[in-house]
Amino acid sequence: MQEMVVTKMETETILPLRDAEKLIKESAPFMEIMTYNRCAILEIETKLRVLNEEFSVRYNRNPIENIKSRLKKPLSIIEKMQRKGLDITIENLQNCITDIAGIRVICSFVDDIYFIADMLSKQDDIRIVQVKDYIKNPKPNGYRSLHLIVEIPIFLSTEKKLMHAEVQFRTIAMDFWASLEHKMKYKKDIKDPEKIAAELLECAETISRMDCKMQQIHSMIEAE
Repeated sequence: MQEMVVTKMETETILPLRDAEKLIKESAPFMEIMTYNRCAILEIETKLRVLNEEFSVRYNRNPIENIKSRLKKPLSIIEKMQRKGLDITIENLQNCITDIAGIRVICSFVDDIYFIADMLSKQDDIRIVQVKDYIKNPKPNGYRSLHLIVEIPIFLSTEKKLMHAEVQFRTIAMDFWASLEHKMKYKKDIKDPEKIAAELLECAETISRMDCKMQQIHSMIEAE
């Protein structure tokens, strides 16, 4: 299998990560993989939009408020491979990094999250590789979201390829919280980070109670 320009040791001891990123961007096999991951995003987004449209026709509402997508940046890919102790090769990239393609699904209610995730997982060309339920089991910092690693086929001109992608499901409130927490995580020289972390944890618990209450109110309205 062709190597991605540099080894893990070289990126750590010889090349700054920004230089490794530049070299990887110029690597044809790497660019092919990124293209395939873009195609995987398109496939999953289409499936989600079809489910949302069908739900709209059947129940006169849309469970999905928004769909966002992203490709992991080359620098982030290298850093993750280094954290995993992997050599920076195309083979390791294909076999060990499953979240290059990322889709975030913002839903109105918690029940919608599980409904859409279940409908997606039942489609016969999707295989669920891994489930991490941070809604039922939040992270210690208060983070809540449902994460699925899925395998989906993309159809090229000469072949079918199986690709991995990470699909995250959140309510609007969970997404708002996660965006603020993300900013704090990557902002330098924050004064009193422990206090801010405690405030965020309290907000996460408040948001969870609010999502639960909103779900109850919605269920009452639907039962009328």
